[in-house]
Amino acid sequence: MSTEDIDREVSREAQRINQEIEIERILRSFKLNPFDVLDIDYGIDEKSIKAIYRKKSLLIHPDKVKHERAVEAFDLLKKAESELSTPEKRYKVDCVVSDARMFLIKDLKLPLGVHDDHPSIKALHPPFKLQVKEKMKQLMIEDELRRRRAIKTQLANEGAEARKKDEEIDSKKRKAEEKKEWESNRDNRISGWRSFQKGDKEKKKRKKDKINVLG
Repeated sequence: MSTEDIDREVSREAQRINQEIEIERILRSFKLNPFDVLDIDYGIDEKSIKAIYRKKSLLIHPDKVKHERAVEAFDLLKKAESELSTPEKRYKVDCVVSDARMFLIKDLKLPLGVHDDHPSIKALHPPFKLQVKEKMKQLMIEDELRRRRAIKTQLANEGAEARKKDEEIDSKKRKAEEKKEWESNRDNRISGWRSFQKGDKEKKKRKKDKINVLG
């Protein structure tokens, strides 16, 4: 094997290792935070985001990687890029960034308008951006839990409403069946009542005749 062949083989192996590392990183990332999935800072501009996304998507594209979870990682990467490229979704993520920064800056007792290059910010350990990332995770988890609780409450209310409607339908159906049965037995009831009246009259007549005989 020539030196060039060895170099090509080493290059392919390095590419494969980098692909596996990136896929595993994406799968371990905090899925609710697109910055974390793309492994970028929160202040990055859209043009840079697209360039980084393109580079990473080419690296782990399922057509080029044999990793069993390549498709899952690629979809997560694509979703993260879409969230940061869509104005409405990017705004929501940026709001979380702002809230996370605000909470941390308040804890540090610094002015809310302070920039990340402030000496007090730059001197922090762990780094301020890492702390913002962790605070974002906390806020996003809380928001996701609220969202899930709201969905469960809505489903429970819809279920209760559906059960109420089913009960009303069953009640109407039962009353209709009872009415139908009542109507279908009308002739029998009339016949029975007439028989009862006839029998009662005959009984009274026999009693009267008996009294007359005794008298």
